Amino acid sequence: MQRCCTIVARRASHRALSSKTLSHVDATKGLPRMVDVSNKTTTTRKAIARCRVVFPPDAWDTLTASGFAGKKGPVLATAVVAGVQGAKRTSELIPFCHPVALDACDVSFEEQELALEVTCAVTTTHRTGVEMEALSGASIAALAVYDMTKALSHSITVEDLRLVEKTGGKSDYKT
Repeated sequence: MQRCCTIVARRASHRALSSKTLSHVDATKGLPRMVDVSNKTTTTRKAIARCRVVFPPDAWDTLTASGFAGKKGPVLATAVVAGVQGAKRTSELIPFCHPVALDACDVSFEEQELALEVTCAVTTTHRTGVEMEALSGASIAALAVYDMTKALSHSITVEDLRLVEKTGGKSDYKT
């Protein structure tokens, strides 16, 4: 552990030269930390994240012909539940995420050519944003789709996880 901390501290001193800093790293010690949000204003914050689940043609044809149902049950309904659960449990998975009570979480799917685009939109009224919750929700929903459909092919991929929008904090973002 000593060597790890020494390397982190050395790298932190190099980062001090940059105008941007990592908010979850103590600049003086180079160690990870949870950001103090106690002085931030409580506002309504929203975030939207997306990713894609891409299928080989034969797997896609089988899945769509079944109405997105498999031996394990309704694929998309199960993935919605998994995505919401993933968003709600983000602080248990990502060490420095604050536990955030979600006001809303919507997981949806759009059919594309040989793919499903997964969208997770999250809202809270809090002092910190919900980008990580949206990203977690989208990725867990996509992983649930993979789990429900892997019997069709192990060549299914989850791709392009990204934040597409956030509002309500210090700065808004939209792709």
